[in-house]
Amino acid sequence: MTHEAAGVPTTRNDEDRQDNDRPDAPRPAAEAEDAPGTPDASGGADAAAGEAGGPEGARPRPEARLARAVQVAEQALIEFEIAVETFRVEVENFSRLHHQKLGPMYTRLDELDALIAEARAARTGDPEDERKAREARAVVMPMPEVEELFHDWMDTDGLSPEAAAMLTEQAVRPPKRVRPSEEARKLYRELARKAHPDLAQDEPERQRRDEFIARVNAAYGRGDVDVLKELVAEWAAGPVQPLAPLSESEELYARLEWLSRRKELLTVLAKELEDGAIGSMLRMAPDDPDQLLEDIAEQLLGEVSRREAELAEMVQ
Repeated sequence: MTHEAAGVPTTRNDEDRQDNDRPDAPRPAAEAEDAPGTPDASGGADAAAGEAGGPEGARPRPEARLARAVQVAEQALIEFEIAVETFRVEVENFSRLHHQKLGPMYTRLDELDALIAEARAARTGDPEDERKAREARAVVMPMPEVEELFHDWMDTDGLSPEAAAMLTEQAVRPPKRVRPSEEARKLYRELARKAHPDLAQDEPERQRRDEFIARVNAAYGRGDVDVLKELVAEWAAGPVQPLAPLSESEELYARLEWLSRRKELLTVLAKELEDGAIGSMLRMAPDDPDQLLEDIAEQLLGEVSRREAELAEMVQ
């Protein structure tokens, strides 16, 4: 929505312009000097409301204008976030439907390509054809190993001992323990001496030390030397000091900067969604993505039929 700038006269016809050129002609309201308390376009109704209660001729506080800018930016960001999230959900849903409906067709095409390449290599015996056949077969998604499917619950010999014990209500063997290195033990002892909760002078400090030592114990239990070193540096830096309170203007400017960074991140996300394969497909048919799936499925079925015919001719 556009607004006329304050002090800019509206368009007049030639007859009005001639009348107003006379010395005794009244000046248009828009050309008159601004009356005290009259809001301009940048202040808007909120600025007028802020000036109404003040002394005659008072200007709105800079913080009031800044607060209004923050409010407008917040509303704009909310709308942008809604648009990006809506598109993300659409991409996610379309991706799932695309996989469910077209995934088997893509898999069949990959399998046919591999079979055709293998048949050609078997016929010619050409090393280059054999190489292409191996590459085509590698494209076909292999079946995962049993261990990958069951995440160590089952191996090629059956259930793992731990899984079998759990299912039969037998005692489960404790997990393997990591034996911390000498460096890890040294770092642990150093941290325990410095950060022990019994050294706290008050309850807040005790809670801080309790939380810190819990992290130290967890890192030591894993034998993680790198994390223990980071904890040493963190303790040496001391507790985080509370920041000095900001003025109203500083808080508003900080809020505007955060809103700007947030918008930049959302812009990057939106572009990634739009430039992705699924997002690009959605942009082709935003009003009827289901029909787009049907069209793609029909094309893939045609490709499958052609490859099957080609394979049948090669293996005759």
